Amino acid sequence: MAKPKVATTSLCGCFGCHMSLLDIDERILELVDLVEFDRSPINDIKSIEHPVDIGLVEGGCANEDNVRVLQEFRRQCKVLVSVGDCATNGGLPSLRNLVPLEECLREAYLDGPTVHNDSGRIPDDEEIPLLLSRVKPCHEIVEVDYHLPGCPPSADAFWAAITALLEGHAPELPYLLCKYD
Repeated sequence: MAKPKVATTSLCGCFGCHMSLLDIDERILELVDLVEFDRSPINDIKSIEHPVDIGLVEGGCANEDNVRVLQEFRRQCKVLVSVGDCATNGGLPSLRNLVPLEECLREAYLDGPTVHNDSGRIPDDEEIPLLLSRVKPCHEIVEVDYHLPGCPPSADAFWAAITALLEGHAPELPYLLCKYD
């Protein structure tokens, strides 16, 4: 019988959630026995070719490319888990939401104390994805089945959530897996 397929993707975030997933240490070998990774940092596959059973998405949506990737990823995932604070509520990148986008761009490219920009232009190459007016958590773009909180979630929280889903149960994360001192 074929193993369940798991895929991951990263949007606007720091990749810390993926690092926490890899921090399950020797349990990664157990996980590899249980599932086939389709797209992940374990195998460095960049796209999903076929539907997967579980999708793990970290990071929020800060630009049009993030939205496109998330929508394509959702279409391929039977179950989608938003992983970490950036995916579940916008996280640190959403601090940009406190300042109008135009003001952010002006500070970053024109007026900032360390900016050296002889052209006096804000980059506008068509290859650069357009920024959204605000950073959005994943559930504002697509339907998300489960949320795994934390910045990043602990390796034990990842293990508990993934193994519960593989057993056909909703993840139950006891307080000790989600508390942060």
